[in-house]
Amino acid sequence: MSESQNLIDKLLEQKSELTKEIIDEKIVEKKEKIGAGYLTDQGALFLIASDYGVTLTESSKAEISLKDLYAGAKEISLETRVLNLSPTKQFSRKDGSTFDLRTMTVYDSGSTASVKLWDEKASLPGIENLKPGDLIKIIKAYVKSDLDGSPTINIGSGSNIQTVDTESQIPMIDKITKDISELQEGQKDLVISGTIDGIISGMQFTNSRGQPGTALRMRLKGKDGSAMRVVLWGKDESLIPNMISQSANVKLLGVRVKSGNQGLEIHGNEATIIEIEGGKEAEPIVARILSVTITETGKNMIIAVDNQKNIYNISDFSNSTSICVEGDVIECMPSKVYGNSVTLDENSFVRKLENDETIPSLSKIRTKISDVKADGTYCVESIVLKVPERKEIQTKSGESISLSEMFVEDDSGQIWIKGWRNQGKLIDKCELGEIISITGLNAKLNNYGEGRIELFLTAHSKIIKKN
Repeated sequence: MSESQNLIDKLLEQKSELTKEIIDEKIVEKKEKIGAGYLTDQGALFLIASDYGVTLTESSKAEISLKDLYAGAKEISLETRVLNLSPTKQFSRKDGSTFDLRTMTVYDSGSTASVKLWDEKASLPGIENLKPGDLIKIIKAYVKSDLDGSPTINIGSGSNIQTVDTESQIPMIDKITKDISELQEGQKDLVISGTIDGIISGMQFTNSRGQPGTALRMRLKGKDGSAMRVVLWGKDESLIPNMISQSANVKLLGVRVKSGNQGLEIHGNEATIIEIEGGKEAEPIVARILSVTITETGKNMIIAVDNQKNIYNISDFSNSTSICVEGDVIECMPSKVYGNSVTLDENSFVRKLENDETIPSLSKIRTKISDVKADGTYCVESIVLKVPERKEIQTKSGESISLSEMFVEDDSGQIWIKGWRNQGKLIDKCELGEIISITGLNAKLNNYGEGRIELFLTAHSKIIKKN
């Protein structure tokens, strides 16, 4: 018997004028009045009982499932599997004292829930050894409402967690993993899989409280070819391999799907587990330099291509490519390779090689506009058909971002080329009727559902005027 039915039976015993149908109607009324997402059936029953002057108590040490959780439940026990586990954090109270808190996400056959481990429970024996998919039993926990109204399991001084070594009908991680193509807005506590699509980059920022933070950004592609932006807050590059191929498989455990400025995005946090195919040591790359752009800080941003026509974005933090010019063939030992993004630092080396005719030159790597496909990286040569325009785009968060765009063509077709922020300055310098060569453009489908492909400049892109 579910905990909801148990509470209904108790209410019917004490109020003979009620029926199961009347109680069901009142549950619906209570939930509609309070608002979706803030009240479960069990919580509504407690409020209904109070209206009739009846005090209900939940079953002592009740064995329930995650879908039956409700705020106010005490001494509950349940069997579940681990989805992910966050590091322990220390917080301060108003009186200056501190407490430890660790969060864990768990799941069963149809639901997920957040678990909070307080103080010494954050360091339970064996807690660090828990892995995704491990079967555990939570004993004598209590349930409170989280900030978003969802019930959260709390592990306090009288609670415990034990690993369970038995058969269970709760599925393993692989059975609940979703491909990028299956995701929908609003889903949370997901395990998702996809392949690397483009670059992986780290980000440092200052949050609204003035504290420093980090994040990892990437794009993942699904089985149907659709791609989605990923932001993992609280993560940095130390958590991923140094060598990641351009089509490496990725699994993320404990993420949610939300709407961003350019469509749906996947967001994770410090508890999110990252699994990426790759190696610890980067391997040498032999490639021809197609273009070199120097940033305001003097860093070389290079577009290069290897003998398989793979295009690389090379960021040189060590100035080791200062001896090189466009057209040179180089061998470099990078510190990191994330897809087509290559990082050179003080631990890298670069040397010039004799010309290798098997590595194409810029003229041979250029793509006709009619052959451009979404999500690829390209170099094109074209003529400017419209005077470049700059506009300010208002994002959903209220931020204003500059976007420059121009319309170009070659003898095979026409296409829009766009640049955000600083990249737009390259477009602003172009003029009507000019023939231009552009390296390092990313092709994307138009955001407005028109099915039109557009080309976007990156930090590595370079525009050369031919006439």
